[in-house]
Amino acid sequence: MALHFLLDEPLAAASGDEVVLTGAEAHHAATVRRVRVGEEVTVGDGRGAWLTGTVESVAPREVVVRIVERTDAAAPSPRVVLVQALAKGDRDEMAVQAATELGVDEIVPWQAARSVSRWDAAKAAKGRARWAAIVREAAKQAHRAWVPDVSELTTTAGLSDRAATSLVLVLEPTATDRLSALTVTPDDRDILLVVGPEGGIAQDELDALTAAGARLVRLGATVLRTSTAGPAALAVVSTALRRW
Repeated sequence: MALHFLLDEPLAAASGDEVVLTGAEAHHAATVRRVRVGEEVTVGDGRGAWLTGTVESVAPREVVVRIVERTDAAAPSPRVVLVQALAKGDRDEMAVQAATELGVDEIVPWQAARSVSRWDAAKAAKGRARWAAIVREAAKQAHRAWVPDVSELTTTAGLSDRAATSLVLVLEPTATDRLSALTVTPDDRDILLVVGPEGGIAQDELDALTAAGARLVRLGATVLRTSTAGPAALAVVSTALRRW
């Protein structure tokens, strides 16, 4: 499979045009991946543009690609959203990386009541930027045409508000309904998969979310870590939506 590179600005290039990689992406192409003149590569902008081309010149700070073909992938619909509670260590980041590789369309950091990790205003900005960097690299590695958005830190009240216009599925080991047994009918609503922290979702949070219209679902007989529950649920939903 051809190496894939990602630019941060919208791509308007068409067949026959040149696209120039600069900065960190040029360094990655030339020094880390050691692309060669004549090699086929792909270039995207994370918003659907997908360019196939051949490398025309290589320098540490500039790699020129001649475009051979352009395709544009439609935005996913319905969108599948991972609401990931903040977790200690790197467990929440592991979930973010895996979910991106598996096809999630948006990631929302959630300050749950039992989250050991706490983000104040400064940490929220830094944490969101960190998650966005993880998403970008995971999307590039997975050759995704669309890079997921990382939203601002939310609260349980914020999640309850989204339940008015979205299908909110809260992963809860004690729930009666199995996620795999639900009939997921594609429509215009986002599908939110809500994952709690290591200590689980507090009862008052479960009550608030269900009162707002969310549904509690379980994955199976075992209790998964916060780092694996989201990706596992995403796989189930992706299969139901015929994405896989």
